[in-house]
Amino acid sequence: MSVVLKGKPVAQVINDETKKEVEKFRSQGIIPKLGLVQVGDRPDDTFYRDSIIKKCKTLNIETQVYKYDVDIEMDEFVSNLENVNNDENVHGILIFRPLPAQLDIEVIKNVINPKKDIDCMNPINLEKIFEGELDGLVPCTPKAVMEILKYYNIPLIGANVAVINKSLVVGKPLSMMLLEERATVTICHSRTKKLDEITKRSDIVVAAIGKAKFFGKEYFSSENVVVDVGINDDGNGKMCGDVDYDSIKDDVKSITPVPGGVGTVTTAILLNQIIVALKQLHK
Repeated sequence: MSVVLKGKPVAQVINDETKKEVEKFRSQGIIPKLGLVQVGDRPDDTFYRDSIIKKCKTLNIETQVYKYDVDIEMDEFVSNLENVNNDENVHGILIFRPLPAQLDIEVIKNVINPKKDIDCMNPINLEKIFEGELDGLVPCTPKAVMEILKYYNIPLIGANVAVINKSLVVGKPLSMMLLEERATVTICHSRTKKLDEITKRSDIVVAAIGKAKFFGKEYFSSENVVVDVGINDDGNGKMCGDVDYDSIKDDVKSITPVPGGVGTVTTAILLNQIIVALKQLHK
């Protein structure tokens, strides 16, 4: 029977630490505050926004929503974002994506204040990761993967890790984080040849390919630690990962569930980044 690497206890540790830090700042007269930037009325954005506000309340973090019409022009959006950047009472900024077509994300990600950029959009924050600076604002999903591995005492020094994702959002920053822990990383993707051979001989497999239940039993061995980053619709309205959990859950060393795994920890990391941002702003 595999060990299930649940995200809830990991998230609880992070949330407890966040709440403790929030109280420290409040005792100094500094009220941690998150600015939520939403364009239009996409139902998934609104649901996510409301869930973030609810979680912030439990951590005693204030929130402010900056909501704009779906047809807002680029110049106006940039001007409004710069106002949020310059508001000393706002310590973290989260922009809901995707944005409408008229808003150029390549420009916007360079406008957001890197010291308030809790979702790590700004290239400055990504560059720091590749330079080995991991104590600042980092992409939340890769950080969540690392926190799960560390919480469950999964050995990283010298471990062979297959990261099946080459993006700047997950695969590349996660690989840098793993290298800092002296793991040996193989970055893979959907067209990697003999992918099943690579995954089977890896100590840790991080699946983040974005295809529902893509990885079946043929990709794994009894020695694999499997971290499933995927969030997909299984076709029946239920959430599932990139790994066919039910078919392999008893045949690997350990595995994260979906839901209840990496995603749970990612949200906790996102809110903890408000504290990281606060510390950068109040050095």
